Amino acid sequence: MSKIWKVGIVMDSSRMMLGLHGLHNAFRGLPDVDVVAHVDSNTENLAAKLDSSGARRHYSDYIEMLEKEKPDIVVLCSRHPCDHLPLISTAAERGCHIYCEKPLAANLPEADEIVKIAEQRQIKICMAHPARYDLAFLAMKKMIEVGEIGTPLTAYGRGKCDHRGGGEDMIVLGTHILDLQTFIFGAPECVMADVTLKNRPIVKADREEKTVEPIGPSAGDSVFASFRFPNGVRGIFESRRGLAGSESVQRTGIVNMGLCVVGTKGAISMRFKDFPARPVEKLRISRRPGPVEDSSSFEEVPVREERSIPGAEPLDYSRCGRMDVPEAGFFLEANRFAAWDLICSIMEDRQPVSNIYNARLAQEMIQGIYASGLSGSVVKFPLAERTHPLDD
Repeated sequence: MSKIWKVGIVMDSSRMMLGLHGLHNAFRGLPDVDVVAHVDSNTENLAAKLDSSGARRHYSDYIEMLEKEKPDIVVLCSRHPCDHLPLISTAAERGCHIYCEKPLAANLPEADEIVKIAEQRQIKICMAHPARYDLAFLAMKKMIEVGEIGTPLTAYGRGKCDHRGGGEDMIVLGTHILDLQTFIFGAPECVMADVTLKNRPIVKADREEKTVEPIGPSAGDSVFASFRFPNGVRGIFESRRGLAGSESVQRTGIVNMGLCVVGTKGAISMRFKDFPARPVEKLRISRRPGPVEDSSSFEEVPVREERSIPGAEPLDYSRCGRMDVPEAGFFLEANRFAAWDLICSIMEDRQPVSNIYNARLAQEMIQGIYASGLSGSVVKFPLAERTHPLDD
C-alpha cells in the first residue's frame, strides 16, 4: 500500500506580503497526497482559501495544527526570511519535512542554524527557487552544457529594478538570479562589488531602517556585482532603483529581471514581462558570436514538456492570477515539480534539486556583495566571516 503524504499549509494572510508565488497550490492534485490543513490567523474568506490550497481543515494556530494533524510535510508560504528559522525549528522537532518560500534567512548565522537543524533532525527542506524546475531554464542549462553558445563567458543577471531597486531588490528577487547562476555554473569563487546610495559608496550607517518588506539588513539604491565562477565564467548581477518605470519598460512591458548568458558562439536569454497575458518572455537564442549589442538577432527556442508525474491530476491553469497564484503559469508548473521532487527526495534519501545548501549559498553571495562593497576589495568564498557586513 502506498504511503499517503499528509501536507499542512502555513499561509498567514493577516500579514502584508508582495508577490506570493503560489506555494499553497504546489501539492494539489499530486498522487498519494492529502492536504490536511491550512493555517491562517485571518479567518476571512476561509472557503475560498481552503478551495485554493485544497486543504480539508482550517487552523488559526500553527502548533495546534502540527499537534493534531501530524503532517509529513509543511509548506511555509511566508516570504519574510525572519519567519523561517522559528517555523522550521518547530516543524523539525516533530520530524516534518518542509517546502519553504525564499529567501531562506535574513543572514548567514540563521541559514547555518537551519542547515544544522535539518541535518540533526534528518529532514529534507526544498526551497522555492522555481527556475530550478522551470522547463525553459532547464532547457537553457542543458543548451549551455552541450555547447549551443560555445564556451560560456559571462552571465548577465538583473533584478526587477523597481521601487525596491538596489539592496532590497537583490535580497527579494536577486536571490532567484544568484541561485540560477549557481545552478548553471556552480559555486562562485569570489566577488567584486560596487554598492552605492545616491551615487556614493555605501557605509554601514546606510543600512535601511525600513524596507517595503521585513527582509533583514539592506542598503543601497544601486548594486553591481561581478562573480568569478569555475572555468572562468563571469557572473554579473545588477539592480538599480527606478529603472522599471522607464519609458522603454512602459512601452515594451519587458522588465529587467532575467538572465542572459553570452558565449563564444552566441547568447541565450530568458527575461520577464509586465503584461499579464504574457508575463514571461520565451527562451531565446542568438547564434551570432560576439557581444550581444552588435546586431545580434534572437530566435525563439521551442521547448516541450517531457516530464510527467504518474497519477497526477492535470494542472488547473484557471487558478493563475487568483488567490495569490501568479499570472505566469510556470509558477504553477515549477511548484508542482518542486513538491514532487521533495517527496521523491524523502523516499530516496537525497537532497531536493532546490535545497537549503544552495539557498544558503545565495545568502552567502548577498553577504559577499555587501562585504566587497563596504571594503572595496575582492571577497573570496566561502565566507570566513558569517555575520552580516551591515550589522554592528
